[in-house]
Amino acid sequence: MVAPEIVLNSGHKMPALGFGTAAYPWPTTEQLTNTLVDAIAAGYRHLDTATMYGTEEAVGRAVAEAVERGLIKSRDEVFVTSKLFMKDAHRDLVLPAIKRTLRQLKFDYVDLYLVHWPIRMKQSVENHFNMRGEDMLHFDANEVWKAMEECSNLGLVNSIGVSNFSCAKLSNLLQFATIPPALNQVEMNVAWQQEKMVQFCKEKKIHVSAWSPLGANGEFWGSCDVMESPILKQIATSTNKTVAQVALRWIVEQGASPIVKSFDKERMKENLQVFNWELNVEDACKIRKNIPQERKFKGEIFVYGEGQYKSVEELWDGEI
Repeated sequence: MVAPEIVLNSGHKMPALGFGTAAYPWPTTEQLTNTLVDAIAAGYRHLDTATMYGTEEAVGRAVAEAVERGLIKSRDEVFVTSKLFMKDAHRDLVLPAIKRTLRQLKFDYVDLYLVHWPIRMKQSVENHFNMRGEDMLHFDANEVWKAMEECSNLGLVNSIGVSNFSCAKLSNLLQFATIPPALNQVEMNVAWQQEKMVQFCKEKKIHVSAWSPLGANGEFWGSCDVMESPILKQIATSTNKTVAQVALRWIVEQGASPIVKSFDKERMKENLQVFNWELNVEDACKIRKNIPQERKFKGEIFVYGEGQYKSVEELWDGEI
């Protein structure tokens, strides 16, 4: 099965379910290439990567191998998202960054390019998971977005967007954007439902993409609140679906697009089976009202007393 497509505000089509490549511990390029070829064979047509993940080369190799094996006819059949690294979040560094991404992928363009975080760090930072206050620089959304628009105007990217932006940061961006962001990729699942963000983006015609749609169980930034939810387990039993399918279907019904990640071939296939059925009103209501809500990745590593964001509340503009 191949996921249906949605149309972004840029006019470009995007498959409504993506396959993510952020994993910890990091797989080797060869391992990830093989996994992504399996994903394409299973029906995935949207691959999500980022410079920060170190997975762009594997994505490019997998697409090339899928073409060679006849799984797809051309690179154009796969929608690829990549993201601007925080080290490159400066107007003069964005264009060189997308060019490096394209060299890693061996592509002429990417379908969607996102500002990964509203964060800028020094180029000298070696481990972005172990930063200090002096490693942080001021992030200028206006200047960075101008450079993102340049990438679009040059035809290096089909659509541009952001990731991990609050409603307030999106609202600010829209005040000066010539090209509005096509998408905001955020942490979203049944245990962090993002109601305010989803409504805001619907009003502004910005699509929402959901990372950690299953709670990233087992990853250092995740929890088991989704996959171990008694409510989801009960719904899964009564509907003869898996817990993951119920969790993903809920996101789809909010009008958002999940970015899933499983290296198991059977679960890859199961996660695609979320488009030909619906949750009933009662079950959807249980999910909306009865599951405790908490943002799991709060971004404390980006918060410093002398930095741009002095608290988690400032980073998320109170949306926590």
